[in-house]
Amino acid sequence: QVQLVESGGGLVQAGGSLRLSCAASGRTYSVYAMGWFRQAPGKSRDYVARINRSSGLKYYADSVKGRFTISRDNAKNTVYLQMNSLKPEDTAVYYCAASREGIGTKIYEYEYHYWGQGTQVTVSS
Repeated sequence: QVQLVESGGGLVQAGGSLRLSCAASGRTYSVYAMGWFRQAPGKSRDYVARINRSSGLKYYADSVKGRFTISRDNAKNTVYLQMNSLKPEDTAVYYCAASREGIGTKIYEYEYHYWGQGTQVTVSS
């Protein structure tokens, strides 16, 4: 099992920045990729970004490309999501997820095996 704990959410004005962290524990050696998803009220959970644990390759949803940066610190078993130029439409609960498998696009929820509890990000206009 892998446990994931997110932190760093909060309230920020439009144009501001936040950095989310996701600390992993347990059988972290089994993790191939880590991802961030978000869910706004009344909407589905959407893919935001993902990073391969070993190669460090990064991928982003079009909606956040150029504003968000995903990174990792394998020594700390932690993944980060730096969010800049935040917009009110970025308001959501942000979830960290981990996948054991190396195949697939990793943009769908079902491709991930472990999830954190989520952290709220609210962007005011």
